[in-house]
Amino acid sequence: MKKNLRIALAQINCIVGDLDGNAAKIIQYIRRAEGFCVDIICFPELALTGYPPEDLLLKPKFVDDNLKKLKELSRAVADTVAIVGFVDRKSRDIFNAAAVIYKGKVCGIYHKMHLPNYGVFDEKRYFTPGENPMVFRWGSPPHQCIGVGVNICEDIWQECGPINKQALCGAKLILNINASPFYAGKTSEREKLVRGQAKQNRLFICYTNLVGGQDELVFDGQSLIADNAGRVVAKAEAFQEDLLIADLAIPEGKLSRSKKVITITERVVIKHKPRLPKKDRKPLSPIALDYQALVLGLRDYVTKNGFKKVVIGLSGGIDSALVGVLAVDALEAENVIGVFMPSRYSSHESEADAAGLARNLGIKLLNIPIERLYKAYLMVLKPHFLRLKKNIAEENLQARIRGNILMALSNKFGWLVLATGNKSEMSTGYATLYGDMAGGFAVIKDVPKILVYKLAKYRNARHNVLSGALSFLIPQRVITKEPTAELKPNQKDTDTLPPYETLDRILKAYVEADKDLTKIISLGFDKETVLRVLRMVDRSEYKRRQSPPGIKITPKAFGRDRRMPITNRYRG
Repeated sequence: MKKNLRIALAQINCIVGDLDGNAAKIIQYIRRAEGFCVDIICFPELALTGYPPEDLLLKPKFVDDNLKKLKELSRAVADTVAIVGFVDRKSRDIFNAAAVIYKGKVCGIYHKMHLPNYGVFDEKRYFTPGENPMVFRWGSPPHQCIGVGVNICEDIWQECGPINKQALCGAKLILNINASPFYAGKTSEREKLVRGQAKQNRLFICYTNLVGGQDELVFDGQSLIADNAGRVVAKAEAFQEDLLIADLAIPEGKLSRSKKVITITERVVIKHKPRLPKKDRKPLSPIALDYQALVLGLRDYVTKNGFKKVVIGLSGGIDSALVGVLAVDALEAENVIGVFMPSRYSSHESEADAAGLARNLGIKLLNIPIERLYKAYLMVLKPHFLRLKKNIAEENLQARIRGNILMALSNKFGWLVLATGNKSEMSTGYATLYGDMAGGFAVIKDVPKILVYKLAKYRNARHNVLSGALSFLIPQRVITKEPTAELKPNQKDTDTLPPYETLDRILKAYVEADKDLTKIISLGFDKETVLRVLRMVDRSEYKRRQSPPGIKITPKAFGRDRRMPITNRYRG
């Protein structure tokens, strides 16, 4: 026998610490679900507090306030069962928890059993692991009953973890709530996992994921439902809030009387359920997923932190052009200001390209030459630089003057400065402290240079489709010309760095895959080139520590993911 259940996955964008706002949004989605006569609605991991709350969890009052808010929230729940992520406490221990709420009260609480402590995750710093899996009954025992298991995020990644135990106890449906951040390739990895667990344990899995940007992290949503044969039967949108509703025919059965099973017995009133609207969801390509991750991460960082406008130093190069386009897509043209700051080494082509990009985007462009300021710096420093050759010190003065101008505009008008450095530059230290590294948010900090070009070409192609004409949003010359910092005559990036095709492959092996010198050379790279790149990476850690936060889109980003000591003599 099977019982029909209508399940809703509420893929919502929460704000860390906004207990009132998050609770209001949860209630709003419960009301929407009630309109469709949904039986069970699931919300993401720690939906009430936002994820990750980090050291807010060390504040006892924050935990108290979250518990009070859960009680208030519970009173708004009627006939639809709600699974809500929150922080629970017993004695001095706190838990990453899921509350099962029904008819105005919390009927059961599950504590996350497996706490991730790798990459961007640091949950063992705060939480105590749970000890028991949870299964509750849907219907009246002993017959016409469905076993429903509840677990949280990392629990589903365990081969013989809570899902296996819940299946052995008789669960036929798993409600798994998540705050799973995006990086390239994560979508297929996640879907493969859910399908495999569903098929292996012969049960349905409803995987609810968080959506939205939180500092360096961006959550992509893409919640999904897999049936007991391992087939994906429904999937939510990427990078936007969504209410995914599906009707599932779940096998009935008896539950084990094991002490490890927490049971909630409720008789559910059968309702006449309205027809669900059809959804036309179009899957995104890998490059489109990367682009949308950057747009959402930027939008949420700006708006959640109370900024209205952003300012960008437009150099006429590819990096600042991509940041400008991302900013317009995230915030609208009227909220983006570009600044072109030419020096004696700036080319006419760069000026024309910066102006052309600004026209195409419809943004305001300020032109603030820095030559007079540069001369003043050189004059002041001349007695101290006497009889010394010009070198990188004079070059970097220009970048630092530009950084000062951008920060002055930020202070005066309240604009957030967007830094434009990419991952290849941040890796090798090919950036100027207090110069082009200055800013409040580094949008493409985790985007390798070759991916910068791919994203620019993708956005131009999308512009052609949307406009119905062959035209370039980012001027074509910006994409085709050789990259240069224009801090000295005839300068090219390749004067200092290997070609980006080579550099990015070495960096991926060293930074993301943690391969050593010998293994990287064995991939076919020149030994001296590899040694030079690795030295640049290792010596630039002090710079990266002082850089603004940026959006993680690769499997291993600097900062939250890769945490190397600044003082470090190991070379291997």
